Amino acid sequence: MRSQQQLVAAVDASATRAGFTLDSAQRRLLDRLACVAAAADKKQRRQSMPRGLYIYGDAGRGKSWLTDALYAAVATTQKTRIHFHRFFDELHRNIHDHRTEREAVDQAIDEVTGAGRLLFFDELHVHDSGDARLLTRLLENAFRRGITVLATSNYAPKDLLPNPVWHHTFEPGIELIETNMELFHLEGPTDYRSLRVDHAVGFAAGTWTTRMPVALPPRSEVTTAEVRGRHFPVLAIHPAHLWVSFSQICDSPTSTIEYLEWTRAFTTWTITDVPLLRDADLEAQQRFINLVDVLVDADVCVHFVSTHELATFLESATRRPDAFRLASRMQLLRQDPA
Repeated sequence: MRSQQQLVAAVDASATRAGFTLDSAQRRLLDRLACVAAAADKKQRRQSMPRGLYIYGDAGRGKSWLTDALYAAVATTQKTRIHFHRFFDELHRNIHDHRTEREAVDQAIDEVTGAGRLLFFDELHVHDSGDARLLTRLLENAFRRGITVLATSNYAPKDLLPNPVWHHTFEPGIELIETNMELFHLEGPTDYRSLRVDHAVGFAAGTWTTRMPVALPPRSEVTTAEVRGRHFPVLAIHPAHLWVSFSQICDSPTSTIEYLEWTRAFTTWTITDVPLLRDADLEAQQRFINLVDVLVDADVCVHFVSTHELATFLESATRRPDAFRLASRMQLLRQDPA
């Protein structure tokens, strides 16, 4: 078990090894993270202590890095880290496994959260009413069991599930967050993600380009991909490189769980014919944003091919409530307009 001071020192050491110094806002957040995590690591928690910390703010301000570093510094093995999309993937699988049993959802949630005392939920955002109900069940489960929850998000709790038609379905979840968790708004003018980009590997090794970066293999190559028993038309596959158009990957109903399966099968992607986002229908827009989230989390190298410059594409997406998150991710790419 580490004290609050020991946790702060451990994260400071991680920052030094990474070559940067925490700014004043990040340091205030670190103090709160260490306080909450140290309390979670004790067998008895004071009643006055919050059961979690909900951290929100613009993309690239250091929310996930700080919470990751703090999570790594907590000595207990009774802890679980969950990313938004992977959580729902695993949860749906477990619900399916328990579908013939009573309380299938609660059993599935118990398996996903484990027997730990600390749960870190990274990149929390809600755009689907079904996901909203499941997330509410998870929060109820965690707080009932006395689990400390750390969560990062680009959204204040009241702004989750912003669609006015469905927002009411997550109001119980919002109440759970605001009642049981301390809220911390991490503010700052700098998007650090845009300043420290390693273009050597992963998503940041990808490009936004107006020309095809790698020639398509011969047309005799496979032009359908099978995912979870469904067959999808694609431009080509060779061997772990997927060529697919925006229309093929975003126009037809495709879930984030299926996108996760695609990232496991293909380590390099080329997505062609990317239009201005405002020219795609709303469902295709949301699928593309979900896909980018999944690709960044899986750290897959992606080449986006469009007749439009990246700045023009991002400008076309500014009316979307999650445009800032998309922009922060896409700006990780190398731009090759030639």
